[in-house]
Amino acid sequence: MTNSSDLNLEQLKQRIETLIAEISESLASDNTATVELDQSRVGRLSRMDALQGQQMGLAQQRRNEQRLKALHGALRRIETGDYGYCFVCGDEIAKQRLEFDPAVTRCIDCTD
Repeated sequence: MTNSSDLNLEQLKQRIETLIAEISESLASDNTATVELDQSRVGRLSRMDALQGQQMGLAQQRRNEQRLKALHGALRRIETGDYGYCFVCGDEIAKQRLEFDPAVTRCIDCTD
């Protein structure tokens, strides 16, 4: 595997594990509390702001969950020796691309 010999896989693995820990910590702190709908206690604009904040928190949570899955996939590929190869064409993914995003699964030519 030429590509992995150019990469410091242990360093990338540590970076991935750090990212997983950070995202897991972020997911543990829930920012999507239920919004109070009682009009006598909270004004309409305040509720709208709270609902918007809640939806933004849910969207961030979904992005974090997707990123976590991608990072776990990268760890599995490192363990199996498949790391650094494009899922579409099978060519090696550029070292700089993997260093920028260690969970990337496609080379630059196959990225939509």
